[in-house]
Amino acid sequence: MASPTSFIGEDFLLTTEPARRLYHDYAQGLPIIDYHCHLPPREIAEDQSFENLTRIWLDGDHYKWRAMRTCGVDERFITGGAPDKERFLHWAQTVPKLLRNPLYHWTHMELKRPFGIQDKLLSGATAEAIWGHCNELLATPEFSCRGLLRQMNVELVCTTDDPTDSLEHHRSLAAEPKAGFTVLPAWRPDPAMDVSDPERFNAWVDRLEAVADVSIGSFQDFMTALRRRHEYFHGMGCRLSDHGIERVDAEDYTLAEIGQHFSRLRCREALDAASAAQFRSAMLYEFAVMDHEKDWTQQYHLGAMRDCNTRMSPTLGYDSIGDFPQARGLAKLLDRLDATGQLCRTILYNLNPRDNALMATMCGNYQDGRTVGKLQYGSAWWFLDQLDGMREQLDCLSNMGVLSCFVGMLTDSRSFLSYPRHEYFRRLLCSMLGEDIEKGLVPRDFELVGGMVQDICHHNAERYFRFEAINP
Repeated sequence: MASPTSFIGEDFLLTTEPARRLYHDYAQGLPIIDYHCHLPPREIAEDQSFENLTRIWLDGDHYKWRAMRTCGVDERFITGGAPDKERFLHWAQTVPKLLRNPLYHWTHMELKRPFGIQDKLLSGATAEAIWGHCNELLATPEFSCRGLLRQMNVELVCTTDDPTDSLEHHRSLAAEPKAGFTVLPAWRPDPAMDVSDPERFNAWVDRLEAVADVSIGSFQDFMTALRRRHEYFHGMGCRLSDHGIERVDAEDYTLAEIGQHFSRLRCREALDAASAAQFRSAMLYEFAVMDHEKDWTQQYHLGAMRDCNTRMSPTLGYDSIGDFPQARGLAKLLDRLDATGQLCRTILYNLNPRDNALMATMCGNYQDGRTVGKLQYGSAWWFLDQLDGMREQLDCLSNMGVLSCFVGMLTDSRSFLSYPRHEYFRRLLCSMLGEDIEKGLVPRDFELVGGMVQDICHHNAERYFRFEAINP
């Protein structure tokens, strides 16, 4: 069996001398600012350890689940009740079938860092040895949640949090200044505009009512409660919001109409499609205004078609790229905010690669000439988080925007082992720029190009998000 030393080696993806120099001298040692992820703050606060490799590697990882199903693995060994070791063995038997899938790269990068495995490719034949080695390490303090963050040189993490969350775990973490990294909440108010199910919506509003200590009988009360929670999040260090939506709704409406829609919802009445679109439009606008008032950054993750398989349970990875129209509603909302000086720093992420140029050019419409990269074309996301997808995003941003202003990579992950994805991105970025140097398309000026690499990999994010925790 070939040794992965020549596969995920020190110069993995770095096919030119300039690329190797850019990565090793400028990118490799930089700390990580993971400004969007789904790590559970409770696990960090409690410094949870993981019982075995399955618990840290397979639980919650829908990328792996989809691949295993495709390779004929029964659901019992994926999200079902099979013993942990059997689940891992089925994953190990799947991995050799994944050549050219990014999971193959990620798997072996994660075995190398942090587990130090460089002499084995994961397969059914090597599974037993890898299982034993990794489980021994997982029992040590260096492989707890906090230990892994420190090993990966993570400087700051932004989790993804519901407005009704108490943020008790963030409060606990904030009281520990010697943790070696900072964990901040991020505001994810999607339930406040999801009116597809009045019962679910009202259950969420009832939770909001309780945590905000506001009786919610009207739309005005609803906004009062949300603003109170927004203020609370700000006090806890939150500086980003995030919206995971199919597309930006920007329908015309009056506040009287929105008030009527809200009253109907509180009476458990379903809204028709036009009324629901108006309500979502109003909420997106109100959230954007709130973010601007607090000098936050807002993020729009656009284009996921979720829960496609109605036979299977939601949340188990049955999602796809959607083909929703994106341009008109997005432009209308951004223009409305820009016209009144209420457009805050904004990052746009597309899931459909068809929309790459759309997003890159949309950002250029609302740059203000004062804030560097105020509108950002966000990193390749979800199904696009692979070599081709990242390369296409970087090429599009380079050609239609300004790559040097880019705030770089994030994990968007629930796994504490996902930080090699930052390495993956950094290696690709250096590879692309190294190839350009070789072709004479970029000067062979390492102070210039290396400085750009460092900005994209770390410094731009540090400046852009204005985190007080790292920018006192």
